[in-house]
Amino acid sequence: MDPLRNPFAPGAGSRPPELAGRSALLGAAELALRRVRLGRAEKSQMLLGLRGVGKTVLLNRIAELAESIGYEQTQLEAPEGRPLATYLVPALKSMLLRLDRVEQARAWASKAMAALRGFAGAFKVSVGEVKLGLSEPVRADSGNLEVDLPELLVSIARAAQAAGTSVVILIDEVQYLTEDELRGLIVALHRIAQKGLPMILFGAGLPQLAALAGEAKSYAERLFDFPGVGTLDLQAAGQAIADPIRDEGAGITAEALAEIVRVTEGYPYFLQEWGKHTWNQANGPEINLNDVLEASRTALAALDSNFFRVRFDRLTPREQAYLNAMAQLGAGPHRSGAIAEAMGLKVERTGPLRSGLIRKGMVWSPAHGMTGFTVPLFDAFMGRAMAG
Repeated sequence: MDPLRNPFAPGAGSRPPELAGRSALLGAAELALRRVRLGRAEKSQMLLGLRGVGKTVLLNRIAELAESIGYEQTQLEAPEGRPLATYLVPALKSMLLRLDRVEQARAWASKAMAALRGFAGAFKVSVGEVKLGLSEPVRADSGNLEVDLPELLVSIARAAQAAGTSVVILIDEVQYLTEDELRGLIVALHRIAQKGLPMILFGAGLPQLAALAGEAKSYAERLFDFPGVGTLDLQAAGQAIADPIRDEGAGITAEALAEIVRVTEGYPYFLQEWGKHTWNQANGPEINLNDVLEASRTALAALDSNFFRVRFDRLTPREQAYLNAMAQLGAGPHRSGAIAEAMGLKVERTGPLRSGLIRKGMVWSPAHGMTGFTVPLFDAFMGRAMAG
């Protein structure tokens, strides 16, 4: 079939042609946005899920919803090992410059800009030239994130309120924030909720994020909803493949569709990868089971060379050995003691390896003493990688 008309879009955060099975989650997000826009209290949300379930796609869609409702917004990704202030400050400065154009918000925007300058100075971030009122003192400059970040975000929320708008902050990969950064963010949102200010946050991260938030501040569960983003059920997974194909005037047999759903296990990223390669493999106008079986080889090779390999290559040889021991035990999760035993080591010796892999976002702990892969189907990839 014509590759030019291929509707499938495997990629980091690329929106699929059919965003199937997520209407309830997006509906809850839209309701929260509209309630905050009307001045009602509402919890912020943290989307939790493994790699490849479409968290970034959902954040992007929530950003679109917020824009359509009339929000000022900033969308960020937390890079591993990079301080929050370095990418938060430039984004907030751009937002404040927009708010400063609104006549009735200028006084509050000036106060917020003073807080931004103080915050940037305290955390050694270049903010460039900022315009302050003649008598506006620099604020939010103590160097303590738990003090300064709330003061900064409250100031911005007040400016937005004066401008007759609302603010949404969207942060991807939240699990990479340090405990201090996460604590400062939670305290800021708590302060904003107490004051009834028009700001809400949507974040996304790996499943351990709920526990990290709870460890940072015990009241985090009262500030956030933590909707889980998982695999698609059979109907939604089939819809994600069949509808785009039919929209292009082509078809797919029931057997071919069932095989794609089976081999991808309903993971949205893998559905897009198999959809893409199956479309390119087929002669058309209807995709059959043999097309899927042939395409599975190229789809798996593409996953091995990018989705899996880029994560594997970031690991030390000992970390790779730890994941190989996990993979030999199966998909998991597994007891940490069983993994250590498979490596021929005492569990105390493997603790630092496990902690490092959690920090890198490769594994997580679904329960005390248990370890699971954060990347779906990674156990099978490890078998291929170690054999090769």
